[in-house]
Amino acid sequence: MTPWSRAITALRLLSVDPKGLGGVAVRARVGPARDAFVKRLDAFDRKALKLHPAMTSADLDGGPDLTATLNSGTLVMQRSLFATHPALMILPMAERTTPYMAARLAQVLDGERGHMLVALDEGAEEDEALPFGVSDRLAFQVALDEIGMHEIGNEVISSTIVPVSRVDIHDDLPEALVVLAVKLGIASPRAAIFALRAAKASAALDGRSLVEEADVITAVELVYAHRATQMPADDVEDTPPPEPQENEDENEDETEQPALDAIPQDLLLDAVKAALPSDVLAKLSQKGKAKVAGAGSGQRQIGNRRGRPLPPRDTSRGSDARVDLVATLRAALPWQTIRKRANPERTGAQVRMSDLRHKRYEVQSDRVLIFAVDASGSAAAARLGEAKGAIELLLGQAYARRDHVALIAFRGTEAEVLLPPTRSLVQTKRRLAALPGGGGTPLAAGLQAAFDMALVSGKKGLLPSVILLTDGRGNIALDGTPDRALAETDAKRVAQGLAGRQVDTLILDTGRRPERSLQKLAQILNGHYMALPRADAHTLSATVSNALDV
Repeated sequence: MTPWSRAITALRLLSVDPKGLGGVAVRARVGPARDAFVKRLDAFDRKALKLHPAMTSADLDGGPDLTATLNSGTLVMQRSLFATHPALMILPMAERTTPYMAARLAQVLDGERGHMLVALDEGAEEDEALPFGVSDRLAFQVALDEIGMHEIGNEVISSTIVPVSRVDIHDDLPEALVVLAVKLGIASPRAAIFALRAAKASAALDGRSLVEEADVITAVELVYAHRATQMPADDVEDTPPPEPQENEDENEDETEQPALDAIPQDLLLDAVKAALPSDVLAKLSQKGKAKVAGAGSGQRQIGNRRGRPLPPRDTSRGSDARVDLVATLRAALPWQTIRKRANPERTGAQVRMSDLRHKRYEVQSDRVLIFAVDASGSAAAARLGEAKGAIELLLGQAYARRDHVALIAFRGTEAEVLLPPTRSLVQTKRRLAALPGGGGTPLAAGLQAAFDMALVSGKKGLLPSVILLTDGRGNIALDGTPDRALAETDAKRVAQGLAGRQVDTLILDTGRRPERSLQKLAQILNGHYMALPRADAHTLSATVSNALDV
């Protein structure tokens, strides 16, 4: 099937069994293909309920109606959005769904009202996607970004010819679907249930009361393809069906319902492979589904002045956050009857300290990768070249991940900031054009410079991570004296300060042999240690990304 016909088939199956199949996740940016798909939803005889990914409990589940309550003088409650008849829920910008919204949608889809969800996922990157808790409860996922106008037809979502409850299946079909799911690395048990329901819905669309081979192929292509995390290395040969016994009564065969022959597993696997893009198929064949790294956009912090609004909360009395007047009145309204009886002489709404609700905001901090590179000794040129290449590779992805990169070189008796936090490729290449090398190893000074930059970056709202690139022990103390013992003590003291600030740290040992003192230093930092004696720029970049999850 083409991507467009796959999307239309998913809608047709949903029209047959909307409660059993849950819904569909649509991976597409705003465009003609997505508009045409959404227009097909008009064929569903359901009330359309448009949601927002950041809706709060007050928006979804109702609560006191502030305006009506103040006008009438009695408590008026709003009705929950999900308290209606089975609705068609449409969720734009599904990749931005908050944890509360995802949990509430999962609860609604597991309920008995039969709501159906169409999640419009507009994410540009792999890690920008609908939360798993919601997508796992939707039978289908379709991608519409690569569909041209000439592929969009005038299909009509047909109605059910045979009720899905009257469609029978072969006794071996559930086991075959579970075995196939295990082969594809699908851990969720919902997948096999969805595939079985989709096969029955496909048969009902064709007016048949028995599931056939074509129905199963359609079901696994629509349900299993986007859930697969691996491809079987060796296909297991299907066992042939048992031969009929010679003394079997021919008349009994005529009266029995025709049975569906066991479908070969390789045929179902071919159907799943046909629905996968070529690059995804190659990744699955090699090592399974790759882990999606973090977006590198830093950690989420709760503030009280700026950022994305969050639901108000009851905070301490000494909070300097601004009071949310509407939320405060909503919290006070249910108690007005009791309070007016206790204080009948008072007029107007009676608000107490426990009713106060304060505004909250979510601020997302950018990440800054601070490279502290050992530029001492004879191998300085090679290490600086590796760092230069790694920084340029990381900066190539910084625009999408909001990363900043900084470079500190330490040699002789001190450390020097060669590149302050930046996302500019041009500025980086200019600063890295000529780097000095040679002299002693002021490891403590390099750590101290990285510590100072991490503190300054944190005050500016950035989330710092320190990457130390060296091949030996420090021999220059912080005061510039050549004292190895004092240098080791200074390095440990600075490391304790970094650990106290909970700065994520990675030590890359580029020496010929692993240095035990660096391993101990990594333990003090509560950070990561990796020995990379022959690391190049690509290895360094990949190591930093995997270790720090950037």
